[in-house]
Amino acid sequence: MRVLGVDPGLTRCGIGVVEGVAGRPLTMLGVGVVRTPSDEEIGPRLVAIERGIEAWLDEHRPELVAVERVFAQHNVRTVMGTAQASAVAMLCAARRGIPVTLHTPSEVKAAITGSGRADKAQVGAMVTRLLRLSAPPKPADAADALALAICHIWRGPTTNRLQQAHAAARASRIPTAPPVRKVTR
Repeated sequence: MRVLGVDPGLTRCGIGVVEGVAGRPLTMLGVGVVRTPSDEEIGPRLVAIERGIEAWLDEHRPELVAVERVFAQHNVRTVMGTAQASAVAMLCAARRGIPVTLHTPSEVKAAITGSGRADKAQVGAMVTRLLRLSAPPKPADAADALALAICHIWRGPTTNRLQQAHAAARASRIPTAPPVRKVTR
């Protein structure tokens, strides 16, 4: 499985591509950051992020895109920018018919380090070890993107089956409307 991980952000959007299967050594195919100037208007920044993600999709042709789920923060401006960058990543994947899975930060940390409360240094150290790198990817956004991809390779198939089961359960509980009868006069 080849997964493109996206750690969304307006100033730095981390991107990493990992290939492999659970239980086997994983391979990093690429890692980087799409940067935008913080003093630029939001529209051009989102376009720059879109172009960056599209270039990564063109180059690496992932089977799935794993994006960090946006969570509530005290700084509304930060969470809005993160949500906008996240939406761009999901849109780029959807245009190509690539499935997208969202993973929470604590889920990723738990998958990579064993603790959902791990700090960025611990995540970076484990990503370095798991991918057999000589040094942690910099900045931390890049390491976080790789962690998302690893998390999905390890947990994604189970997560996808659980989501499908929950969707089927919800669908079975939805009341159906009675059949419409044609009224003739």
